[in-house]
Amino acid sequence: MNRLAEVPLFAGLSKKELGAIAGAAKEVSHGPGDFLAKQGDAGVGFFLIVEGTARVVVGGRTRRRLGPGDTFGEIALLDNGPRTASVIAETPVRLLGVTAWAFRSLLAQHPSITLKLLEEVAGRLRTASTSITA
Repeated sequence: MNRLAEVPLFAGLSKKELGAIAGAAKEVSHGPGDFLAKQGDAGVGFFLIVEGTARVVVGGRTRRRLGPGDTFGEIALLDNGPRTASVIAETPVRLLGVTAWAFRSLLAQHPSITLKLLEEVAGRLRTASTSITA
């Protein structure tokens, strides 16, 4: 739950709300070289790296590296759209994952989470809009 509290998308959630998300999360392990996400594929959910490292690849080029505490797939929780990047394990990786369908069920049970996520997404859009016009 502490790691989930550090995820920017979940920053405004209460302990009870974070607990509900943690309850929907499943642990998944992958080996080096495994694709954790493939660019262009449908996103199945959100993942938090608990152990190990991975690299983010866009158009065949490594853009950054991820380690414990880093996340990917937040957008898939909200729109089920295609992955914007590939994520490939560099070492054995242990993840906590929340599927989009489990997350949507969670939102139906905890509407307060929906409002807080909308506020966070709106803040991100405002920041992005401001940086583009500046």
